[in-house]
Amino acid sequence: MNIHPTAIVHPEARIAEGVEIGPYSVIGEHAAIGKDTKIASHVLVEGWTMIGERNHIHSFSSIGTPPQDIGYRGEETYLVIGNDNVIRECATVHRATTKEDRKTEIGDRNFFMAYSHVAHDCKLGNNIIMANSVALGGHIVVGDHAILGGIVAVHQFVKIGPYSIIGGQSAVSLDIPPYVSAAGNRAQLYGLNLVGLKRKGFSDAAIATLKKAYKIIFRSGLTQDEAIRRALDEFPDSSEVHLLVDFIRTSKRGITR
Repeated sequence: MNIHPTAIVHPEARIAEGVEIGPYSVIGEHAAIGKDTKIASHVLVEGWTMIGERNHIHSFSSIGTPPQDIGYRGEETYLVIGNDNVIRECATVHRATTKEDRKTEIGDRNFFMAYSHVAHDCKLGNNIIMANSVALGGHIVVGDHAILGGIVAVHQFVKIGPYSIIGGQSAVSLDIPPYVSAAGNRAQLYGLNLVGLKRKGFSDAAIATLKKAYKIIFRSGLTQDEAIRRALDEFPDSSEVHLLVDFIRTSKRGITR
């Protein structure tokens, strides 16, 4: 490991081999940092924070700090970060409250741009991009391969489906289904995320099926239950349609339309 002499690392912190910690960074007592992770200068890692391997955390980020929740009283709660994530300058990621499973969780290969914020109790998957100044409220779930444009604000308890994209400066108050493009204040749907689906290797047949299912569910004028039944009747073997339908059926806040 390579720890700069001006860094402050608690003797009880668990630092794996190959870790780099830059000037003036502070690593707290309960932190665990995995192999080959790079911590730049002026980074704060505190609380019960577990960071995986090969992450790169840039200057002035605050990782594992207490939740912004007026009911929090310093209890032992956690932040768990996977592997190969990039967290850019001045980003903030908070550990959880005691209100769910006491964990804020981030998966692998995510890219958090400068000034982005992940609040307490959020659950983020893999290969997510959050552009500059994206703000996630508490208890938000973000699916794999989702992209959130700059200055997007997401209300607490919202779910964002995999392979969706949200345009910059949007305010999101309802769940965003998988595979779609959304934007606006408040956010509305603007069809499928076609460019993203093609880039991620979805076949022409799968995209064509999703287009038809999208029209049935969101543009047919049917009630939600009727539209879902028709989509499943027409595409019973499509895993993509089943994922879309299951997301809608399990939504608690309601679906952006």
